[in-house]
Amino acid sequence: MRTQVGIIGAGPAGLLLSHLLHLRGISSVVLEKRSRDYVERRVRAGVLEQGTVDTLIEAGVGDRLLREGLPHHGIELRYGGEGHRIAFEKLVPGRAITVYGQQEVVKDLIAARLEAGGDVRFEVEDVAVHSLEDRPYLTFGGERLDCDVIAGCDGFHGVSRPSIPPGVLKTFERDYPFAWLGILAEVAPSSEELIYTRTERGFALHSMRSPTISRFYLQVPPDATVEEWPDERIWTELKARLESVPGFTLTTGEIIEKGVTPMRGFVAEPMQYGRLYLAGDAAHIVPPTGAKGLNLAVADVRVLTEALATFFRDGSTGPLDGYSAACLKRVWRAQHFSWWMTTLLHTFDSDDDYGRRLQLSYLDYVTSSEAAATTLAENYVGLPW
Repeated sequence: MRTQVGIIGAGPAGLLLSHLLHLRGISSVVLEKRSRDYVERRVRAGVLEQGTVDTLIEAGVGDRLLREGLPHHGIELRYGGEGHRIAFEKLVPGRAITVYGQQEVVKDLIAARLEAGGDVRFEVEDVAVHSLEDRPYLTFGGERLDCDVIAGCDGFHGVSRPSIPPGVLKTFERDYPFAWLGILAEVAPSSEELIYTRTERGFALHSMRSPTISRFYLQVPPDATVEEWPDERIWTELKARLESVPGFTLTTGEIIEKGVTPMRGFVAEPMQYGRLYLAGDAAHIVPPTGAKGLNLAVADVRVLTEALATFFRDGSTGPLDGYSAACLKRVWRAQHFSWWMTTLLHTFDSDDDYGRRLQLSYLDYVTSSEAAATTLAENYVGLPW
């Protein structure tokens, strides 16, 4: 069996790459170890940058996003008993974010690929990468897929990055001394926009997925487990952290999903070796505070699509050779922004009173300086493509 691009992973990166290549007349096969039901239900990110929204619409997979997505034109930073709105419409006119779950993006992309006759294979076993420097091919479940290029879009724990020979990649990592406990609740959002809250008890985030489903996060110890957090304890802690301004009442309801997410930053350089190109979480992880993970994957795929289009059109390898360097500029900008948002809003056990006062002083600066607020807004809605 042969195709032009073999894609490992049917997450947003792999599916979007396959779809964008299809629009350019380039064939691909997507291999996914999980079931279709699993990837369509897997809850991950939910904040789409302006550039991500524009990409999906331009690719013809944005109809449901436009109907059901929730555009937001600001976020609130809450600390010290006060709320401070970062107004995107004033600071970055014409740009916003849209709340639309990653699993919904995946559903839309799968539907588009299947409708177009795309080859997306689920529950594929034993995927392995071969001959990256010469004539690359993939093996899986006793079959062989020959291809001109392999795209590793299979996440942090996938097989693509480990297939690169030892000593080629340099990795950069930072583990944060806390995790996020995330929940989905069948309850209408208590706010029309996202609320990022810094308290002495720890960080909390109020988000949403629809007019009837809310998403919340709590800063918890890095070794926390779901079993330690029964529903009553979660709501008590969320209320303690979010009801920190006069007149705000958190609406509670049935919790339908819980999970603990470690907080870490990770980058692998370069994002390519031979005919293998990494995209999304296979190459980089960001702490979720800055809402950059899915959006970085989309940015990688845009760059890779253009490079592959040039390669298959005239054989030129220049854009492919420069793929990693082009992506890493945005990756490191997102790493910095995510680190900055994380350190700005979370409490650290290592901080003394001096460190805490510095943190509050910086929050005052961000919420009182138009220049600082603009920098936050520019990065949050996404830097221009």
